[in-house]
Amino acid sequence: MDYAEKISTHYGHGNLLTAIEAGLEAQGIKAENASVEDLGPVDEFHIGGRSASAHFLNQLGIMPSHSILDVGCGLGGSARFAAKTYGARVVGVDLTPEYVETGKALCDWVGLSDRVELHQGSALSLPFEAECFDGAFMMHVGMNIQDKRTLIAEVSRVLKPGAKFGIYDIMKTNDEELIYPVPWATTSETSWLTGPKDYRAAFEAGGFAVVEENNRREFAMDFFKKMKATGDAAGGPPPLGLHVLMQQSSAEKIPNMVANLAENRISPIEMIAVKGA
Repeated sequence: MDYAEKISTHYGHGNLLTAIEAGLEAQGIKAENASVEDLGPVDEFHIGGRSASAHFLNQLGIMPSHSILDVGCGLGGSARFAAKTYGARVVGVDLTPEYVETGKALCDWVGLSDRVELHQGSALSLPFEAECFDGAFMMHVGMNIQDKRTLIAEVSRVLKPGAKFGIYDIMKTNDEELIYPVPWATTSETSWLTGPKDYRAAFEAGGFAVVEENNRREFAMDFFKKMKATGDAAGGPPPLGLHVLMQQSSAEKIPNMVANLAENRISPIEMIAVKGA
């Protein structure tokens, strides 16, 4: 099994669309009547969910006339949110076939198949022409990619000059070893965390200037605190949430991630960069 297959297998579910449909039905929602908001708890696979997406994407200046690339789109939740919120056309690419196929069905459910297009493929070899996008974003993807410079160079290739590229990734903030498993990796074998300094260097090598950087650790800690309190009060998780994606492993992965955050080993960090002429 090569590295790409290991990553795809890690994220694979096996029956994801059915699980999401069951979660909706438990709330009295039929799939064909689902909204982008209804799907938010399960299809925004990053710290902070929909709230984090709004904070992050609002910094990118996305316009209705724009064609935007979502790198590592997962189920396409952020792509659908961006298309609905800003009126843009959004194209997503992800390594995991089940995520892409499930995401396409979710686009059909919410009536966004005409504005959101999802592809299976690698972020290191994007299946698009040069300078065809007005902007790009990537959320919690770089943790599984060792070669950050090739990643950012490839995104640079498909962006128009002056376009913004936003990254919201979990980054290393001290030299301590992480506790595994975590949502993006079962062991360190498929985890390629690095610090903000290395991201900045990769941006510079790719012809970008970083114009904004935000450490969202306090937001993340508060997010998980509220999530735990809500779950405790309800006697368990809601019908839809990240536990649907991670299944039984969420009971170990999420507490481990919170422990890593609490010890300041990691932090979710936003970086906004602009491609030079």
